[in-house]
Amino acid sequence: MTELNVIDLNDHDLQSWFGFGVAGNFAGHLEQAGEAADFVNVSSEGEAPKGIFPWYAPGADGFLGEFPLSHDRILLPQSDTPLNLQIEPEVGLACRVVWHGDTVARLEPFALGAFNDCSIRRPNALKISHKKNWGRASKGVAARFFEVSDLTPDGPTSTLRLLANLRSSDGQEHAYGVDSPLLGYSYYGEVLLDWVVERLANQKGSPDTPLEDVGALMVASGHPEHLLIGIGATRYTELGETTFLQPGDEAIVRVYDTDGEAYSELRQTVSAE
Repeated sequence: MTELNVIDLNDHDLQSWFGFGVAGNFAGHLEQAGEAADFVNVSSEGEAPKGIFPWYAPGADGFLGEFPLSHDRILLPQSDTPLNLQIEPEVGLACRVVWHGDTVARLEPFALGAFNDCSIRRPNALKISHKKNWGRASKGVAARFFEVSDLTPDGPTSTLRLLANLRSSDGQEHAYGVDSPLLGYSYYGEVLLDWVVERLANQKGSPDTPLEDVGALMVASGHPEHLLIGIGATRYTELGETTFLQPGDEAIVRVYDTDGEAYSELRQTVSAE
């Protein structure tokens, strides 16, 4: 048994990384999140995800230019009306970007770990990104990732699993996301990376879909050399599907190795300012 190495993520470096997510990459999640109807005008083949969406574009004007990542807290957005926030337990995949002009030629993965693509449930949001970044500490990323570049089905990530728990303000801990193998994603490894490269080149977005031209946003951000990709949220437990975050709650997302004791863990306390 070979223990996976872990690396520390540098906060300063992360501010220069482009961030986007993959929608619909785990069977049943969109339906549980009440978002399946958003994609009625989006076609996809077989089990392919629905598309990609931005949550951080370094240097951009507007909300996408706000650095949203935090290792330890979720700041509730300011609002005069109640907002329904949910943990989205995901694997965050760190990649180097190889450019050919204004086109992403390939992505080279080098690390992965726990990620919380925390979302506001806004049924009438025009774009997915409108639910994703409301400023600082609106996303979560573990401070330590597994150092890994081999994502093949029988490679070192084949024994990794992803889970999410919620520790409520009364001290009770509950299963929030279904404990799932990484190989349970619809698209994973080279299949996922090839699909993402194709989407960066060809997904243009349109007024009648919740998707955007992520490739163009990357070019406008100055051809970033690194990416953090949220590769998709797993299924919720019954409690996770119906329970929204409150001040004092703690969101816990963990990627762990069933063949060893190594893990990447994210713990964020929910607070308001």
